[in-house]
Amino acid sequence: MTDDENEQAGRGGRSLGRWFGRGALAAFSIPGLILASAFVGFAGLAREAGLSMAETVFMVAIVWALPAKVVLVGAILSNTGLFAAAFAVALSSVRLMPMVVALVPEMRTPKTRRWVPYALAHFVAVTSWVVALERFRNVPREMRTSFYAGLGGTLVAGNMLVVSAVYLVAPSLPPTASAALFLLTPMYFLTSLWGSAREKAAHVAMVLGLGLGPLFHVLLPGVDLLAAGVIGGGLAYCWHRFAGRNRRA
Repeated sequence: MTDDENEQAGRGGRSLGRWFGRGALAAFSIPGLILASAFVGFAGLAREAGLSMAETVFMVAIVWALPAKVVLVGAILSNTGLFAAAFAVALSSVRLMPMVVALVPEMRTPKTRRWVPYALAHFVAVTSWVVALERFRNVPREMRTSFYAGLGGTLVAGNMLVVSAVYLVAPSLPPTASAALFLLTPMYFLTSLWGSAREKAAHVAMVLGLGLGPLFHVLLPGVDLLAAGVIGGGLAYCWHRFAGRNRRA
């Protein structure tokens, strides 16, 4: 390699490091703070479920997306088998596939190595996806993988620290504070899904779910979530088709 090529490689490495750092800084944002508050709630949930701190932190690093971790904790509490639990976690993560499909073309270039998008796909979740798409317009395309690696890696590492700290101090908290922490996770899901919904049908489905969930918990215990999801989602889909037909008329 010539001196010029060495110099160009050095500049490229410094640029990658600089954009990785900017991605890491982007994690310290309002969405990142809200996400951390949700992981505070997850730490309380995992401790109440009897998981050790090592197991809880390991789940943050390996599973990452919060809904999948909540599903896994529920499977552990109900003594579900390993393959059934893995299948349930996989199903809960299918919703992330459209995010991956939308994000990868935004940061891949002809020179991007094939394994890089696969590795970065691990960091895809609602918060990192929203922040990345918002910031990519100001990031050179050839630096976007580095930027997203910094963003996603910082979110994962930061929340591993948050979960560790909360797990240690949770026993000394008053019951009211523990209950509040426990509620942070569902509140995070509710507000983030409401804010990220692009179709009014999603809002209709969420409102129906909030109403039908408690009703079916009384009428159909055991299948209440399934019934509320199928019926509420079906009604929201019918509303979407009906409203779209009226707009075209």
